[in-house]
Order: sequence, then C-alpha cells, then structure tokens
Amino acid sequence: MRSRIFAVLAIAILAGAGLAYGTYSAIQSKPGTQVAAPTQPVVVAAADLQLGAELKKEDLTVVGFPAGKAPEGTFSQVSDVIGRGVIVPLVRNEPLLASKLASKEAGSGLPPVIPEGMRAVSVRVNEVVGVAGYVLPGNRVDVVATANPTDSRSDITSRVILSNVQVLTAGTRLEQDQEKGKPLQVTVVTLLVNPEQSERLALASTEGKIQLALRNPMDQGAPPTPGIKTAGLMGAVTPRVQLAPSAAARPRTRAAAGQPVTQTAPVFAPLPTVEIIRGDKRASEVIR
Repeated sequence: MRSRIFAVLAIAILAGAGLAYGTYSAIQSKPGTQVAAPTQPVVVAAADLQLGAELKKEDLTVVGFPAGKAPEGTFSQVSDVIGRGVIVPLVRNEPLLASKLASKEAGSGLPPVIPEGMRAVSVRVNEVVGVAGYVLPGNRVDVVATANPTDSRSDITSRVILSNVQVLTAGTRLEQDQEKGKPLQVTVVTLLVNPEQSERLALASTEGKIQLALRNPMDQGAPPTPGIKTAGLMGAVTPRVQLAPSAAARPRTRAAAGQPVTQTAPVFAPLPTVEIIRGDKRASEVIR
C-alpha cells in the first residue's frame, strides 16, 4: 500500500515538472514583438569644438532623438552646417543649434563672434600678466594699467582702467625676435571691448604696462578706484597746507575808506615727527 502511494506521488511530480518545462520552452521559442519608438535625425558635434572653429564633415555626426524631443533650432543634415563658424564652444555629442553658429555669410573665425558695436583687441601678456595661465576664453577680467604721465618717478600711477571685460581668446603665437631674428613664442589675450575702451587699452599697453586681474563671473560690480602712486604705496603722505579755522571761517569784508585790507596769514599744519632715544638722550626728527 505504501509503495503505491510513493509511486503515485513520484508520477505526479514528474508530470508537473514536465508540464512546467514544456510551457517554459513554448514561451521562449515564441518570437517576441518589439515596438520601435519613432525618432528624428539631429546633427551633433563629433568632438569638442573651440570658439571660432569652422565646421567640417569629420566634426559632425547624426544621432536619433525621440520624435518631438529634440531642442528647438537643431539640424537634420550635416550639409546644412558645414563651413559655418562656431560662436560658442561645443562639447562632444552636443546638438548643434542655429544660435550657436554664425551665419553662412559671416564665415568662421573670430569676426562672427564679435557682437555689433563691440571690438576685439589683442594684447601681449606673460605668465604674470596673464594670471599664470588661468585666463581662459569666457573669463571676466579687470585691466590694471601702470604708467607715468610725467618724467618724475614719483608720478608713476597704477589704476584699474577697464572692469568686467570678457576674454574672447587666449593662446600663444610665434613672432620674430627683433634682436636675434629667431621665432619667439608669445602669449596673446583677446578682449571684447567697446570702441572707447579699445582706445584706453591701446594707450595703456603702448605707454605703460598692463596687468590682468581675474574676477568671479558672478561678481558684476565695478567700484571706482582712485589709483595709487609710489608715495602712497609706501605710506608717505605729502603735507597739506591748511588755513587756521578762524581765518577760514571769517568772511572777508571790504576795507573802509583809506584803510588797507588785512588778511590772516595761513597757518601750516605741523610736520610729523618721530622721537629717537639713544641711550639716555632723546631727539626729535621731522619726517619730510
């Protein structure tokens, strides 16, 4: 009796396993149906593209975007953008938009990047002037000029002449050394300025020295600065001539007939002095 029960149970288990395996095999062998979502072609950058670059066929590729999800202003054919200039730096796989490219008539290079009414002015810099290479395209800088309006060294003045200026390009180029006649590598930074600022920049770079001050792009302030001379840098102060309070406050009156007009002589402010102690002796020296 017990053997019959075990035999029936074994037959039931084998029958269930066989039915499950047959069902699984039937499902796996049945070809699945996949629904493909509709797409649209979009031209994207095949590599990183710098400002002013001319688009070539190898710089572009076409990818499929979900239909209706592509950004506004994209292109569907590579031939529509070949030869146009890039006015905004692009990264790989970034869709090309009409607002990021120059018109077909403008061509490529730097000119299409310059907005109407503005000018691009290039100045030579070194590692110090160029903030140790941290000045890159798109940064904002202040231009500090150091010049001498007279022949006196005491009149050498440093002052911020331009504030919040955009850097268009920054790189190196080869120039001929005037003394040795050999190629010389120099660093050049191109700034975006208006015509009046271009005059100030040209004069400062010709008659004096300029320094670039890198600024935070979120900082839009341009506080006025009085500039500083060598004397002020070292803490020296030129004595000022002051009138006595009584003389400055007293109004002048017309003289009576036959009497001369008298004026109070100006009183000079005392010069600063310093006390010097040498052993048991004290002395006061006037600072001039």
